[in-house]
Amino acid sequence: MRCLLFACLLLGALPSFALDRFHVEGYTLPNGLQLVLKPGSERGHVAIRLVVGVGLDDFSCADKELPHLLEHLLFSGIDATGEGGLEERMQALGGEWNAYTSNADTTFVIEAPAKNQRKVLDLLLALLTQTRIDDNAINVAKQVVEREDGGHYSHLQRWLDRQDLGHTASNQLAVELGLKCPERAQVDHLTREQLDKVRKAWYAPNNMTLIVVGELDRLLPAYLERAYGALVAVEPTEHLPLPQIQASAAHERTLSHGFVGGGAKLHWLVPEPALEDQHDEAFDVLKDYLDWALYRQLRLAHGLSYGPSAEREVFGGVGFMSLNADLEREDVPAAEQVLDELKANLLKNGLDATTFARLKQAAIARQTWAVQGNSALADYYWSALGDYEDGHFTNPAEALQEVTLAEANKAMRALLLQPGYLRIEKPLMSYDQLMWAIAGVLGLIVLMLLGWRLRHRTL
Repeated sequence: MRCLLFACLLLGALPSFALDRFHVEGYTLPNGLQLVLKPGSERGHVAIRLVVGVGLDDFSCADKELPHLLEHLLFSGIDATGEGGLEERMQALGGEWNAYTSNADTTFVIEAPAKNQRKVLDLLLALLTQTRIDDNAINVAKQVVEREDGGHYSHLQRWLDRQDLGHTASNQLAVELGLKCPERAQVDHLTREQLDKVRKAWYAPNNMTLIVVGELDRLLPAYLERAYGALVAVEPTEHLPLPQIQASAAHERTLSHGFVGGGAKLHWLVPEPALEDQHDEAFDVLKDYLDWALYRQLRLAHGLSYGPSAEREVFGGVGFMSLNADLEREDVPAAEQVLDELKANLLKNGLDATTFARLKQAAIARQTWAVQGNSALADYYWSALGDYEDGHFTNPAEALQEVTLAEANKAMRALLLQPGYLRIEKPLMSYDQLMWAIAGVLGLIVLMLLGWRLRHRTL
């Protein structure tokens, strides 16, 4: 009861408290459900996110679509009115909802009027506990999931994937290194028994976080303790270990994407090294520095690429930094030379101190306007749950401020000293090659016709 009164007091606190996005009213119910409640700046509205700790990475390659399929099934209806009746109820409350399944979690996303927040949460709770799953609903959901994944997975698409012809550069590298499944997961073989098992094992309060941001009802904490606190906890299920690099990959490859075209894409991908006593934000600042360096060299100095970029990606348990550029097909060798010179200069001279300071300050300044509004704030909490503890989220600006030039140089050298993986994506033929191929075929036909005529004249 004291915790409940404390929550109510905090929800009615001064408006200035709501402006500090890193402090929230966060606590855990006795059944293990983690709550994150935050008064927002937009009145008359709440943003709700229910994060369930189960995602694609919790299943083998063959069964990866299980959480995605279950996510769709939970919208199939809670009574005889079915999916349509469920949607009508949400519409009557003035809200909108959707759900997303990622590698790490399954999240239900709701936007609703503040005055109906408890009724909307009632409907979400009914979806979790009362949805009736039958064979017809499973078949319908399978069709939807298949369409979302790109339609029927033909034998040709499967063959292209096996030949590394159906993947983007980073995905293809992840497949080569054993970090990603080589083929698209299918749903036809998934059974009702498997879905029931996933629902019982993972859809439990001690595997969920409920985030509510906006104009919060003063009775919301009491309501949540009564309604959501009645959910029954289960014995936690162990997550599968994230895959690590298991195989070697060619350091240079050309990937065919499309049949004919004049463009190409260059990607240089490098696994991010694990450095002791190193802030991960050092790689964030380094990414910004490399992004600017690519822009300066490939666009401004040499005019080879309009929008080169540096990116950070994660596959399984391995993070990658990639340097990327859109190019004309004939400019690929020149871009490779510029990239080699850029790496050599950075390794020799290190990061420019003035540029580093400017980009670091810009990254810190972005934090002041990066999250605006209830929905963006709810999404931020969703993405930052790994940095949440005891009602407090880590302030990225403070972490960025601690990154020193020496630390960034250490990260840069550990990164660039690796050979990395060069991938060039381009169509099978250029327009000129196609033209010469057509001309060659026509010429061959003409020669064959002339030969045929000469042969008949001599007979």
